[in-house]
Amino acid sequence: MFMKTRLSSLFAAVLFSLTTATAFVAAPQATAADAASATASAPAAAPAAEAAAPAAAPTDVAAPAVAKETVDNPYGLDALWKGGDFVARSTLIIMAIMSMGSWYILITKFVDQLKMSGQAKDAKTKFWKAASVQAGVTSLKEGSPFRFIAETATKATDHHEGALLEQIDLNSWVTMSIQRAVDKVQSRLQDGLAFLATVGSTAPFVGLFGTVWGIYNALTAIGVAGQASIDKVAGPVGEALIMTAIGLGVAVPAVLGYNFLVRRNKTAMEDVRAFSADLHSVVLSGAMSKASGAASIKKVG
Repeated sequence: MFMKTRLSSLFAAVLFSLTTATAFVAAPQATAADAASATASAPAAAPAAEAAAPAAAPTDVAAPAVAKETVDNPYGLDALWKGGDFVARSTLIIMAIMSMGSWYILITKFVDQLKMSGQAKDAKTKFWKAASVQAGVTSLKEGSPFRFIAETATKATDHHEGALLEQIDLNSWVTMSIQRAVDKVQSRLQDGLAFLATVGSTAPFVGLFGTVWGIYNALTAIGVAGQASIDKVAGPVGEALIMTAIGLGVAVPAVLGYNFLVRRNKTAMEDVRAFSADLHSVVLSGAMSKASGAASIKKVG
């Protein structure tokens, strides 16, 4: 009995050892199988990832910018000219003539004033260093206002011998002759200034007239069409307001140019008057010396 119990215990221990060894051996085999299956699945997953990568790549590329749609402005100066009637076009032509005339006068008068400034310097350096008045006259350039005044003064002394002119004393005659020459020079300097003043004072009103006329035609067309939406009102009224802007653009340069030329004319006339005053004294003293010499010769004779 004891022997049977001992054999049963030994058989149970052996069975337990075999079971444990089997489990221990099976575990590494399972681990190896799992690793093999993972290794086998990795190459299969890699192509899938590579296939998915190109599919996801286009999402990273920025979408091309959408070009903005440009809308042509149907309004403006070109539309105003094409859609305007003869009154609107005539107003535009008048303001264009005003602008061109103003700029022409402004440029030409400024050039004349520069020339006159150089001629004044020549008169100071050449005329007063000459041996005589006649030599000083020939030293000045043709067309110079200083030469014109000097020639007028010398001619006044030569033509004072007439029967009627002898009744006027020489001083008064020379003074009047030189003053007339100075007045002609001043009148020539002021040529065109009246046009600038006229343009500066009337151009805004001409532009305003064009605006009123354009708004009248626009409102009439809107009333006939029966549509008073913002696109029907803003365009024609905006075109009409261009007239006022053009009028101001014509008037402002004319006013500024007028004031600029008047100020420079004042400076130029100061040089002319100073020259004429000195010339008057020189010519009169020379004429007096000639008259006294002629009288002494008559007495000796």
